[in-house]
Amino acid sequence: MTGRLSLPSTTLGACPMTHGAMRMVLSLAIRDIVISIQMSNHENVLKLLGCCLEFPVPALVLEKAAKGVLKVKGDGSLRGDGSLLLPWKIRLCIAKQLASAVTYLHTALPSPIVHGDLKPGCIFLDHDYVPKLSNFSLSMRSGHISEKTDVYSFGVLLLVFLMGRRAWWLIIRQEGGYSSVIDYMKSHAYQHQAIVDPKILEEVGGNKQVEQQLHDFLELALSCTQDEIEGRPYMSNVARELVRIDESILPS
Repeated sequence: MTGRLSLPSTTLGACPMTHGAMRMVLSLAIRDIVISIQMSNHENVLKLLGCCLEFPVPALVLEKAAKGVLKVKGDGSLRGDGSLLLPWKIRLCIAKQLASAVTYLHTALPSPIVHGDLKPGCIFLDHDYVPKLSNFSLSMRSGHISEKTDVYSFGVLLLVFLMGRRAWWLIIRQEGGYSSVIDYMKSHAYQHQAIVDPKILEEVGGNKQVEQQLHDFLELALSCTQDEIEGRPYMSNVARELVRIDESILPS
């Protein structure tokens, strides 16, 4: 298994860090190592292969993901290796598998852990576009923060998958203001032509079953990104709903 080296960028600058900053970066690296080990049994987590101690801060040696990090390009495209546009079926499968990994983080360990930094840059794809969750340096026990913080971030990820846009993609409104994809989505609720990535709409070509999948996927994203934390579902419910959506179309 080929590995890659993950070194905190703060250790590579020309200016030396203060003692306090070094201690904080070291703490983040150790937290990443500890939780990566705890999560190593899950197939949708980037495996920790080892640790290099030749730097001021431990450098993690991680499994190599053939397709690299999930990319949201400036042209509104969602890509796995810089070239292939991800079709709807693969986007849905990635979301379903990631939900499984986050649910495991929340429920399978001795005490629930909140990832705290769910975003495309923490998602790597292997040769078959199987997602691998990474970067647990900001994770913390649920007693300090609610698991539903992750649910909100995951809902934003669902919108990124659906729209093919960066989470804080700026949109110029007619009145000259700006908004995030969440604001844009809420102002165009259920207007699929305005919300869904045009490349997906072109791909599905009016297939009613797939259009229902897109509708249910959007409903789930709306549920996850509710302002009131109590109204958001638990990740286990999100994972089950994504499995249902994925299986709603039987193989032909």
